[in-house]
Amino acid sequence: MRDRLILLPGWGLGVSPLEPLAAALQGLDEHLRVEIEPLPELVSSDLEEWLDELDSMLPQDAWLGGWSLGGMLASELAARRGDRCCGLLTLASNPCFVAHDQWPSAMPGETFDAFLAGCRADPRTTLKRFSLLCAQGAEDPRGLSRLLLGGAPHTTASVLLSGLEVLAQLDTRHALQAFRGPQLHLFAGLDGLVPAEAAGELFALTPDVEIGLIEQAGHAFLLEDPHGVAGAIQAFLHESGDD
Repeated sequence: MRDRLILLPGWGLGVSPLEPLAAALQGLDEHLRVEIEPLPELVSSDLEEWLDELDSMLPQDAWLGGWSLGGMLASELAARRGDRCCGLLTLASNPCFVAHDQWPSAMPGETFDAFLAGCRADPRTTLKRFSLLCAQGAEDPRGLSRLLLGGAPHTTASVLLSGLEVLAQLDTRHALQAFRGPQLHLFAGLDGLVPAEAAGELFALTPDVEIGLIEQAGHAFLLEDPHGVAGAIQAFLHESGDD
């Protein structure tokens, strides 16, 4: 099923940020089937439960990809599936979202803890703050933030919290090294959530995969320039498919 791409969204904002990219990809290649699958709505923060749920939901032998948290989950699932995954692509996905000694190019722990506390106290305000961070670095940050927030589903506070807890514990470094299929990882130079330095760190970790940095863009670059991102993805899919 080299003509099928499954995309997973990021935390809290639902599938709508991926829709322009999916449409752009379909426009470039009528034979490519692009499907956006929502993240599991689990109140558990057990990563294996999330991966089990995704594994049972998503078709086998397809390309897996995702934005931010969705890309991190796609990375873990690709490693789990091995040869039953055609390849992997991630958009603004840090191998570790929260910084630690072995991976400093990420969000500081105290910043994330404040985010988590904010989500417990006032999920809606936290989601608004998150949309502003996603839009940081964009040409029209406020407009993009409103667009992101306007398309967000009404997710329960407990599901939002469990998603953040999964985000905090994910460390996809081993999965990215273990998965032998083709990989493309795109980062943004002005990302307010994933430091641009993570691209270099990932290249040092996995020198055999394709890594790109879009200099003048923020975390939601897939919504700012869906056609440009689609072109990069299509080139990667075709190049990998010709191997």
